[in-house]
Amino acid sequence: MLDHVGFQCADLAASAAFYDAALAPLGARRLMDFSVAMGYGTDHAEFWIGEFNEGEGFRESHIAFAAASRAEVDAFFAAAVAAGAEVLHEPAVHPEYHEHYYGAFVRDPDGNNVEAVCHSPE
Repeated sequence: MLDHVGFQCADLAASAAFYDAALAPLGARRLMDFSVAMGYGTDHAEFWIGEFNEGEGFRESHIAFAAASRAEVDAFFAAAVAAGAEVLHEPAVHPEYHEHYYGAFVRDPDGNNVEAVCHSPE
């Protein structure tokens, strides 16, 4: 139950290209573009990326995007890898979370842990 989440990006253009590709299979797209910040979602902007403009150092962030099906998780993974993501965990059932937890984890251009997850049985 998220309203919105935002990441600061070292290279906003690279991150925008990554999320344009990786989120498309989940039905999300760039809805708002203010040049220094971009919002993604299906109906309204729930996920934001912006220029790195405050703070020092790096702290990894994690975000899990909801997928309606396991096929969407697979498509997210394929699109993210094609867009240059580092593979953390290929699509798989993760019974340590629950019996139907099907997720894929990648690292985005800024080093964040990004996941797509489906909670439904196959």
